[in-house]
Amino acid sequence: MEMQIPSAVIDVHHAFVKPDFRQTTEFRFSPQLSARYDRDTRALWSHWTSAPRPCFNPGLLADIRAYYNFIGESGGRIDCGDAEEPIEYVILASGMPGVFNLGGDLDLFRQKIDNRDRNSLTAYGRACIDVLYRNYIGHGLPITTVSLVQGECLGGGFEAALSSDVIVAEKSSRFGFPEIMFNLFPGMGAYSFLDRKVGQRTAEAIISSGKIYTAEEMRDLGVIDVVAEDGAGNEAIATLIKQRSRARNGLSALASVRRRVHQITYDELIDVVGIWVEAALRLTPRDLKLMQRLVSRQNVLQEPATLH
Repeated sequence: MEMQIPSAVIDVHHAFVKPDFRQTTEFRFSPQLSARYDRDTRALWSHWTSAPRPCFNPGLLADIRAYYNFIGESGGRIDCGDAEEPIEYVILASGMPGVFNLGGDLDLFRQKIDNRDRNSLTAYGRACIDVLYRNYIGHGLPITTVSLVQGECLGGGFEAALSSDVIVAEKSSRFGFPEIMFNLFPGMGAYSFLDRKVGQRTAEAIISSGKIYTAEEMRDLGVIDVVAEDGAGNEAIATLIKQRSRARNGLSALASVRRRVHQITYDELIDVVGIWVEAALRLTPRDLKLMQRLVSRQNVLQEPATLH
């Protein structure tokens, strides 16, 4: 059955729905992105399986944009085939074992920097901000956004997780911004999100150290909300949703208040992208060589994506 989605999305992707009228409805936006709606929790889950590396390549960013268009134009309700159901939670997760996301497309960055291609770097940064900001504002709907981190969550992957209202991480997950190792900084929201969560000093320490943090360290710093045992992340989210059920409307409104009081604007994020582009174009051949080393590690999922 072809999924009924806005024509702007259909122009880019052919998405299909596989109905299961008992509990879930599944959506496939592309080989890199799928989603499913769970009736029990009223949650819409997405899973990305990016290739050839677990990073935000331009194709995946386009897929996420199409998916977010679908959510934004849904009015907070989803057609499950036999009935229309409410969307109360939108959950980000990875379809790749051991990796949430390793961040920006560093191989693309290196090529564009070598070619002094400012426009392409800017376009990539804007594409990242477009999807992060949509998640940050809850798609303009009275929903709660959640990131489920299971494994490595680095660079832009960490920024993506930070854009959600709630972050749940399994115990062995690891977080960090390795960009400082090749003389750059994470330019797609890291500073803004962390500054609002934990303040300037801690935000700058996390970004400038290049340190890789455990899930428990991130929880103790106030960056993430829940640490679950390995393999129990999905169950932890189901428990969280159940605990919040009686006060869901109030908690969703509270998230909107938080976004207003500690406001991050789209223009702020775009301005930071501009600073990131200029910094990227100042990288030296030695810096680019270090960046390439990280690309090599992104290609080997079994190895931690850090520099030594």
